[in-house]
Amino acid sequence: MIKHFLSAAAVIFSLSACQSTSEIETETLIGQWHIESVLSQPTIDYSPAKLVFDEQGKLVGNTSCNPFMGQYTLKNDVLTLNPAASTRKACIEALMTQEKNVMQTLPKVHGAKFIRSRLLLVNEEGETIMVLSRLTQ
Repeated sequence: MIKHFLSAAAVIFSLSACQSTSEIETETLIGQWHIESVLSQPTIDYSPAKLVFDEQGKLVGNTSCNPFMGQYTLKNDVLTLNPAASTRKACIEALMTQEKNVMQTLPKVHGAKFIRSRLLLVNEEGETIMVLSRLTQ
């Protein structure tokens, strides 16, 4: 009886794990994403922090204070983000700190995965460094 219970539990656990995490594809990446947290720090409420991925590999967004633009690539499950240009207007200190964290974190992205409708950006070690949620158009 216990053997059957353990077998059933293992099957249920493995199926739920498969459903909660999925590998990223370019088609699912395309669109606008709100930055919920950076390096385990939640973004400031009502902050405009976001990333926008387009079909041609263009990356644009807002780091909390300033807009930026750049490129992204997704090849063999390796996602790289290359911010290239940003405006430099000053904001309140909290937004400037958040902006610095976003800009320092973007080049460290090495991959991505979906978990429970969130897009997790991970570093080379597989640690989550940014959490995003899809914005509706």
